[in-house]
Amino acid sequence: MTGHEIGLLKGYMLDLVEQARQESMTYRAAGYQEQPYTPDQALMDLLAILDDRLESEGIQVGLSEEFRHRMWEICKRSLNQVKEESWLAANLSASRPSKAEVRSIAYRSLLKFIEGQEN
Repeated sequence: MTGHEIGLLKGYMLDLVEQARQESMTYRAAGYQEQPYTPDQALMDLLAILDDRLESEGIQVGLSEEFRHRMWEICKRSLNQVKEESWLAANLSASRPSKAEVRSIAYRSLLKFIEGQEN
């Protein structure tokens, strides 16, 4: 994976984490409780935003159709590691992690998996 692709991927991840933070604040302000959220959902949300961004701006930002397929495979292969690290982090926490925290943990784990594949 190129540095450019990693940079775009990190940007999309940050967007998703921020979106989840804002959703959480909105739910709390309205008196609602956030629904449980899993690392699987975090990866699926990342793939969804990649799909959306590739459709709307893929060529303009230098992403190919092949990138979508590579990311799908990477997410599938990394799922066990992402789940394990997310489970560990959740169990070390005093409370159930928020959607933003789950996304943050899952995406850090995914990036670590990608780095491990490149070495």
